[in-house]
Amino acid sequence: MKITRIECHVLLVPEFNEEACSSAQDNIVVQIHTDEGLVGVGETDTNPWVARECIRALGTHCMGLGLEQMLIGENPLEPERIWQKLYSGSKMTGRRGAVICAMGAIDMALWDLRGKALGKPVYELLGGAAKEKITPYASLIPSGRTLDEYCEGLIQSAKQAQAIGFKAGKMEVCVTGPYSHNGIQADDQAIIDLVAACRKAVGPDFTMMVDVAYCWPDAQTALRVIEELAPYDLFFVETPIDIDDLEGYAYLSERSPVPIAAGEWQNTHWEFLDLADRGKIQVLQPDVGRVGGFSEIRKVIDIAEQRDLLIVPHCWKSGIGIAASAHLAAATACCPFIEYLPESLCESVLRKELVSSGVRMENGFIPLPEQPGLGIELNMDAIERYSVDDVRGRGELTAAPFH
Repeated sequence: MKITRIECHVLLVPEFNEEACSSAQDNIVVQIHTDEGLVGVGETDTNPWVARECIRALGTHCMGLGLEQMLIGENPLEPERIWQKLYSGSKMTGRRGAVICAMGAIDMALWDLRGKALGKPVYELLGGAAKEKITPYASLIPSGRTLDEYCEGLIQSAKQAQAIGFKAGKMEVCVTGPYSHNGIQADDQAIIDLVAACRKAVGPDFTMMVDVAYCWPDAQTALRVIEELAPYDLFFVETPIDIDDLEGYAYLSERSPVPIAAGEWQNTHWEFLDLADRGKIQVLQPDVGRVGGFSEIRKVIDIAEQRDLLIVPHCWKSGIGIAASAHLAAATACCPFIEYLPESLCESVLRKELVSSGVRMENGFIPLPEQPGLGIELNMDAIERYSVDDVRGRGELTAAPFH
């Protein structure tokens, strides 16, 4: 079997909000075609136009080749060997960032393809089932232009998630810092009050996580607030400080009464090695697409297992990424939850429409996937409906404000 063609679909919702703090407005979907008619599907969470050029652009020498250039003619049933070829061949322009994200979409598609060719779900190719079912947590970001509206929306979303069967949820209490949602800028007491209100709403038996989106300027400030959050029994606090401040993460992780989680932006297992050993965090959050795909995330799992850490993958795209996270969790004993976006609570049409069949929650859990590969089916009507060549086709962009 040989790879004959790579398709890159850049997708954009009809009315994107350039001030939004959500990457669910756009996407890149990669399809890898073979001479035997099998097609693998993958996606990644980064600027889709940049990722597309990482794949399509040509190179003129062996240290800076284009990804598509290296893929054509390869045997798709050898994803880990191909990953190393792409990594080595793009080192001058890659090694991290958008090139690794693009490789993640490619690698995800290759594992999907391999599973289809062998008639096995991806998790079986990753080592087999480590559990009987997968536990999703509801990832909750409400609308609301004021702090009061945001608080009320978050509480209602948490109650709805609990009512439809979720056993756990992550409250996005991002109302301060550079990535505050909906432009709300509040003080740290607002975060404490939000967490308290959410805990009261869902009761003591609901597993609750908190994402603050890098809001605090340093570890000392973060620690003071997290100590105030400790009574609310949090499973973790996600990304409290700038991701490059590894010394700050180490200071915080060694002192915080609540486990610290991070890793949504990390590329390759090398960055997770730094996060684990220098940052000393307790919960690693690799995104299958961003980290470089299944071939690379397996090494992140090894890092977690060797250090007795947890894996809770990040996922903020479509049903493609959710399926990838589910297969990862199925094969990973130290992965207690995956991020899940309940359809009734999400606004992105890409999340709702891009995949016509995939993983589904039943009674608060996701059954082990049974179909070969990722077990998803693309809705090609949605692909056609939301495909764009250039963002200017959907309205002029101006410089978005940075809070």
